[in-house]
Amino acid sequence: MSARKSTSGKAPGAEPDAAASSPSSSVAVSTRSRGSGRIPVPCRRPRSAFQSATELFYYVPEGPVFSQDENDITEVFEHVMAFIESKRSQDALRVSHLRIEPRWEQLPACADAFRRSTGWDEPRNTLCIDLSPPESAILAQMKPKGRYNIGVARKHGVSITDDTSPGGIADFLSIYRETVARHNLRENSGEYFLELISRLAHLERGSVFFAEYGGKRIASALVVFFGLRTTYLWGASLAEHRNVMAPYLLHFEIMKTAKARRCEWYDLYGIAPPDQPDHHWANISTFKRKFGGRDFNFVPTMDYIYDAAAYERYREYHRMKYARS
Repeated sequence: MSARKSTSGKAPGAEPDAAASSPSSSVAVSTRSRGSGRIPVPCRRPRSAFQSATELFYYVPEGPVFSQDENDITEVFEHVMAFIESKRSQDALRVSHLRIEPRWEQLPACADAFRRSTGWDEPRNTLCIDLSPPESAILAQMKPKGRYNIGVARKHGVSITDDTSPGGIADFLSIYRETVARHNLRENSGEYFLELISRLAHLERGSVFFAEYGGKRIASALVVFFGLRTTYLWGASLAEHRNVMAPYLLHFEIMKTAKARRCEWYDLYGIAPPDQPDHHWANISTFKRKFGGRDFNFVPTMDYIYDAAAYERYREYHRMKYARS
């Protein structure tokens, strides 16, 4: 668990210590084992522009993680909440709420006291490619257009490489910024990506892959390797040379790399919910679905409120922040 000043956005935390065993199980930022679950541990408090320097919230990204046994979940969840409460009681700052993002497909009864979070845009619907079959079978389960576009990229001589050097990070940022401008998206800072990529590379838990055509890098993907899952976290491509279909070969080669690392799943990390055809991820979801895969629909991000007044101040800050962006 990370203890965060009340602001949003994804920030890299401490090195996790447990492996994910399937696309519907995952790990908190920093954990301590107890029984068959994982108990989240506060790891850092990033500074933010929150209205009060005396308030924060606790955050467990992609966790907690439990077994599938309902009785075991209840027992372990009680230990988790008791452990977090012991940390909260010793915290010098006021804790407004605990936020969790478990990869559960159903909400257990023991989490009934949590409420659905609003204004938090982490993916809760995702698409995962099973990497356990042979490469030929992975290709065969794709949509025909996906397979065809991989072949188009190969015929055009597109090549794939990975690079987390300072030059590689600069290339990624260049492609990313053009993509953001083209689609009128909210932009993350260069400092964020520099910290994220550098940390993942140092831990050997991630890389930046590029599709190159004619000696130029025209598409990129930032991926995370963890346990038995590889996750596509960020991606971008240039408008130039779109006809060579570079992103399709890029992702297939990432799948091959993940498979060579003994990962069992490639998580495309975020698709539009099936009942929302006008969702702002609809276009990227159409692209991702050409790779086939299995849908996973997880429970919403949820909050457990410790201090109602502080929680409302956080929500108001969050509303104002995104109204300005």
